[in-house]
Amino acid sequence: MSRATILGLVKMNKPESLPLPVIDENAFKEEIDLKETFKSNVTLVGGQIKEIEPNSIDSEIQSLYPNKTKIVSITNKSTLGTVQISPNTDPHTLQDIDLAIVEGDLGVSENGAIWVTGEASILRALPFITNDLVILLDKTKICLHMLDAYKLIAKRDRTFGVFISGPSKTADIEQCLVVGAHGAMSLTVLLI
Repeated sequence: MSRATILGLVKMNKPESLPLPVIDENAFKEEIDLKETFKSNVTLVGGQIKEIEPNSIDSEIQSLYPNKTKIVSITNKSTLGTVQISPNTDPHTLQDIDLAIVEGDLGVSENGAIWVTGEASILRALPFITNDLVILLDKTKICLHMLDAYKLIAKRDRTFGVFISGPSKTADIEQCLVVGAHGAMSLTVLLI
């Protein structure tokens, strides 16, 4: 069969579009402490989280990661960056980055996930290629559920963005957990 024939058959057998289901969002409302639940869930998924004052960001990062020398900082809230990058930086040159410091736009209490945009990381690969990742998050920007998070990000420009929940990890059928398999070995969230 030719490509045109296959595509023609696919078009002919296309299922009818179905409307999206109506979700009763009130069924998901909970009276919980958003910040404390978020902190608990970040820890549950393998990250560490600290609530700090904005003027102690650099000292906190230095105490947590004293031996890191190749640091990319994509925030004006930290002066620890030793490696400069731009949108034109070849991600392959970042293979030996020890630590990346980025800002998160919002946190999700339900699962400890943090929304990080392409603007916050400059290069899409940065949060995944670094050995260790620090995300700075405003403690007032935590929502209850993913439903709320999707509402908040719905009006954004359709550029790159990702929810990050804990360090990278995977497990095989024998339940052998491997941390850092596809990205950062550790995630630290600093609530400011």
